[in-house]
Amino acid sequence: MNLALRDIRHHGGRFLLTCLGLALLLGVVMSMVGIYRGLVDDALILVRAPAADLWVVEGGTRGPFAESSRIPKDSRAAVARLAGVAEAGVVTYQTVQIHVGTRTLRLMVVGFEPGRPGGPVAVADGHSLTRSHFEMVLDRRAGIGLGERLRIGADTFTVVGHTVGEVDSAGNPVAYVTLKDAQRLQFELDGAAARNQAVRGEAANANQVNAVLARVLPGHDAVAVARAAERWKHLSALTQGQQEELLLSAVVDKARKQIGMFTTILLLVSAVIIALIIHTMTMDKTREIATLKLIGAPDRTILGMIVQQALALGGISFAVGAGLILAVADHFPRRVIIVATDVAALSAVVAVVCIVASVLGVRTALKIDAARALGG
Repeated sequence: MNLALRDIRHHGGRFLLTCLGLALLLGVVMSMVGIYRGLVDDALILVRAPAADLWVVEGGTRGPFAESSRIPKDSRAAVARLAGVAEAGVVTYQTVQIHVGTRTLRLMVVGFEPGRPGGPVAVADGHSLTRSHFEMVLDRRAGIGLGERLRIGADTFTVVGHTVGEVDSAGNPVAYVTLKDAQRLQFELDGAAARNQAVRGEAANANQVNAVLARVLPGHDAVAVARAAERWKHLSALTQGQQEELLLSAVVDKARKQIGMFTTILLLVSAVIIALIIHTMTMDKTREIATLKLIGAPDRTILGMIVQQALALGGISFAVGAGLILAVADHFPRRVIIVATDVAALSAVVAVVCIVASVLGVRTALKIDAARALGG
């Protein structure tokens, strides 16, 4: 006689409701892991999109993502002349917030020179930029169709192409425009602000960019080229690997740690809940366990029954929770990435949690006196 199966069969409704509640909790744990994966992936999309080997930024800074960086546009020509550089391009990055109908839309606007590094990896719908002004390639996540017009600053842009999955570290869709349009948006002032700057005798900064992106020739060391840029051009330079490491450690590190903390807390809460549930179920089977002891059943048989019920509870709950998250993952505000290795690792953690949590029920079962089977 398997008390675990017997208890599940006789109390099916209670067991299923318990599994559903625990499934929601484990689903949240899995969603936190998926959000963490999505956070890291989103943070690296923008820095990987140009396929650059070298990032040249303002001297003494670690820009353009970790901190502000402004350098003259003609720095591109100086970097392009360095030994080992195949090609170079300049870019600007700026987050803007606009109103589209009744909703607010935040965009990461990237300005680049068509034909040089810095533009979108691929255009899924429509075409890339063909005019020098007022065209935009926008990610589909923005929900703006081809041919629609967006007003940003003092200019109106027409969406001529769509990318897929290109967002910044905050999950905002990326919009690509020409460098001239981006510089006007980021550096030039309009109206009273421009007149005030002119009266104060301050020069406009419209010829500045945020970074120079360079691709290195095969056989050349990107680190050596970076050192040359810093030595001769009075700039700071980071390799692609250094830029990615800096982005993860400086920009998304706190968010990553916070998600990890919440995931750990939720797993501990899950362990406590499973322990209490198994303890309650064990107390409900006091007479049955006492009967087994009275007829001479070994302790390992009773232990096995308790652990089996804990594993069944955790396994069913985990499967239902995983199914729910996979079904609704596309509707989260931030991207949720569920990979097979994470599911396998989390299932192993849940199994360990169930075994550990069953200790309370096992201790309770082993303390039950066989005399209770006789009505004591």
